[in-house]
Amino acid sequence: MLGWLKLRQMNFEVCRTIRADHPSLPGHFPGAPIVPAVLILEEVLAALSEWRADARLLGIPAVKFLAPLQPEQPFTICLSSTTNAQSEIDFRCRVENRVIVEGRLRISRGST
Repeated sequence: MLGWLKLRQMNFEVCRTIRADHPSLPGHFPGAPIVPAVLILEEVLAALSEWRADARLLGIPAVKFLAPLQPEQPFTICLSSTTNAQSEIDFRCRVENRVIVEGRLRISRGST
């Protein structure tokens, strides 16, 4: 009857910055470092945990890296429910208005 009151927020955004002194950067293109893809994905998963603490990652069936991310460059992680919100979350990472990464997460939901 009142199930609609329990609907979760359909979108989530958070801003992140990878510090220039991160230990992975000196070896990732010395002299002109860019943030490694795995580090960006780690931040996406941290954002997912903030938004949906009960979500557990099962896989990343799709991801596209469209542009590099520089150290100290702020970026916004946008997560949104798909039509299959129980098991899939779309994500985008933006620098200003430019999408630099996009993809989909496959998740399972624990009981809360």
